[in-house]
Amino acid sequence: MDAMQIANGIPMWIACGVPVCVVLVQAITFLRKAYQAGNKVGLSKGQMKEAIRSGAITSIGPSIVILSGMLSLLITVGGPIAWMRLSLIGAVMFESTAANMGTSAVGVTLGVDKMTPQALTMALWTMVIGSIGWVLFATFAANRMEKVQTKISGNNAKRLTMISVAAVIGVFSAMSATHLVRMDKNAVACVLGALIMALMMCITEKFQMKRLKEWNLTIAILGSMIITALL
Repeated sequence: MDAMQIANGIPMWIACGVPVCVVLVQAITFLRKAYQAGNKVGLSKGQMKEAIRSGAITSIGPSIVILSGMLSLLITVGGPIAWMRLSLIGAVMFESTAANMGTSAVGVTLGVDKMTPQALTMALWTMVIGSIGWVLFATFAANRMEKVQTKISGNNAKRLTMISVAAVIGVFSAMSATHLVRMDKNAVACVLGALIMALMMCITEKFQMKRLKEWNLTIAILGSMIITALL
């Protein structure tokens, strides 16, 4: 049987749909628990609805990037696998790299050579096994992270904030550096995204445009993507 017939077959849709449903149940459960916690700490319904709305708007930009990655995966490994992997993980770079590493092991270049059943199997196993470490770490270490945070920060809230901010800056700097050193359109998109984001933050802060501020990330991502594509 053709590899893409297997990848887009009904059995694959069912198999991939089960974990996606689990993620949806988790998301709904977390939302309910967060809402209940908000009531306990005295947040008003208006404040909680505003937080939910703001979070939903902010997630639009990154979701569009994931969607674009899903389209490329859809062509190479089929709709069900792309839908399932990016619903669970959401790391476009990891999924594409892992799939390519899996197919390369059997002599198939992703997006260039015709996909074979063996290559499809290798791509899927590489994507799954490669992300097991995250699942295991979160499962066995999540309940201990508060102790680790307290020990590192010396129970100093300000120090913990500084460490958290530095960690986030370091992660995003490392991710950006891999694109900047290429000196290609990826670098252009990265610089444009930073400039647009800085401009939007200045405008929204100066004129106190709270509603527009929530769209800053989406505008920066879409703006840099569109401008780079037109260059």
